[in-house]
Amino acid sequence: MSLSFILFTTVCGLLAYLVHVLKKKQNYWQSLGIPCEEPHFPFGSLWGVQKTRGFWQIWEEYYNRFKGSGPFAGFYWFFRPAVFVLDPELIKNVLIKDFSKFTDRGFYHNEKDDPLSGQLFLLDGAKWKNMRNKLSPTFTSGKMKFMYPTVTKVGEEFIEVLGKMVEQNGSVVEVKDLLARFTTDVIGTCAFGIECSSLKDPNAEFRVMGKKSLVEQRHNRLIIAFMASFVDLARKLGFKQTPDDIEAFFMRIVRETVEYREKNNIRRNDFMDMLIDLKNKKLMKSDHGDELTNLSLEEIAAQAFVFFIAGFETSSTTLGFTLYELAQNQEVQDKARREVMEKLEKYQGELSYECLKDMQYLEQILSETLRIYPVLPNLIRLTKNDYQVPNTQHILEKGIMTVIPVHAIHHDPEYYPDPEEFRPTRFTSDECLKRHPSTYLPFGDGPRNCIGLRFGKMQTKVGLVSLLRNYRFECSPLTEIPLEMDKKNFLASPKNGLYLKVVPL
Repeated sequence: MSLSFILFTTVCGLLAYLVHVLKKKQNYWQSLGIPCEEPHFPFGSLWGVQKTRGFWQIWEEYYNRFKGSGPFAGFYWFFRPAVFVLDPELIKNVLIKDFSKFTDRGFYHNEKDDPLSGQLFLLDGAKWKNMRNKLSPTFTSGKMKFMYPTVTKVGEEFIEVLGKMVEQNGSVVEVKDLLARFTTDVIGTCAFGIECSSLKDPNAEFRVMGKKSLVEQRHNRLIIAFMASFVDLARKLGFKQTPDDIEAFFMRIVRETVEYREKNNIRRNDFMDMLIDLKNKKLMKSDHGDELTNLSLEEIAAQAFVFFIAGFETSSTTLGFTLYELAQNQEVQDKARREVMEKLEKYQGELSYECLKDMQYLEQILSETLRIYPVLPNLIRLTKNDYQVPNTQHILEKGIMTVIPVHAIHHDPEYYPDPEEFRPTRFTSDECLKRHPSTYLPFGDGPRNCIGLRFGKMQTKVGLVSLLRNYRFECSPLTEIPLEMDKKNFLASPKNGLYLKVVPL
């Protein structure tokens, strides 16, 4: 018997065993008698994702199919069994009441080999808790007030650039890219203290690298499936998920910024200042008075990176969807503009922080936009220990993923009648009290909610106020109704841009 034959049969045997093990993992819910869809090998319940179906479509189809079958259904995140939560009360337990048993997300991160993955969004366990405690004081209302003048300054430049575009190129504007350039400049300035200049130059380096960070992947879908299914093994093997050029760019920018500020004793009262303080053992008490360790340069880079990536894209797409809906609902736009003008008059024409907070109808408009177009279509949590599902005989084993289908719940007519209709009055105080609080989750909920929600709302509202006081937005022949969403993007994003008619007032 030849050596090559022995090797061949050994490899075939190992492959057959591996396939057997993987198929067994994709039979987990069936063996327990839990309702679930038959998984596809190797993508589980995510078959067709980024090809024929977007993430939000998968959640909505699954939700509509299994709602009413119990508090949850079975789901497969590639090869990982996951709980697909259907009941708002169970969602509340996972995110808030029993949070101590669901603290982790279970996403891949590898700070040693891939420093930018050591970010708050991806960290788990004690590392997440410590980082959250360090960063929470940097996102208070007081800190937002410090950064507010920077945001409004970029807002003024934004209006100036838009005015020149309308004057030179006509009234029909592709607003998606322009809005992303606005939020790139805001976040780049607050997170890195750098004048990004992407509003004036669409090909500015920060804008280019920001776009690449969202769309460029280091690996193909099979490797991504492996890393998502076998997180610990992938970490031991030293897998990286950040492309090398993106890592090199952001590490360089952070290193140069920190060195320059420390050498020249420069302070700007922005996010980078707060990170440098944490590096130099200032502000080192948590909300509970605990002593905290200082941040490394790599940890600073990772937090600045996620603040930049999450902040510019989520806020710009929310602002774009808001303008899209206002263009189709002129009476809502008129009412919003009246509120803007009335509040500005009340505050002597100054768009102050207090003036912005006083615009309640604008807040309702943004809430309704985030209901229809939640930027993150789902939330993920991991069971820290075996968990007895309340009022059932079911026990969720330690390490099981929990999927909360935010987009699907936001579009459930039981909670939001005529869910596709844009209706800001759904978010008056009285209307909100009529619904279960866990049926609205654009920023998550509980101790692991979005840490930057105050900043995100602030820059979005500044952009919206700046636009409404200067322009009217209408549909044009190029406006796509309904919008075709980008199936390849995990975040909500229109595939073909957003074209609107911009009319100076």
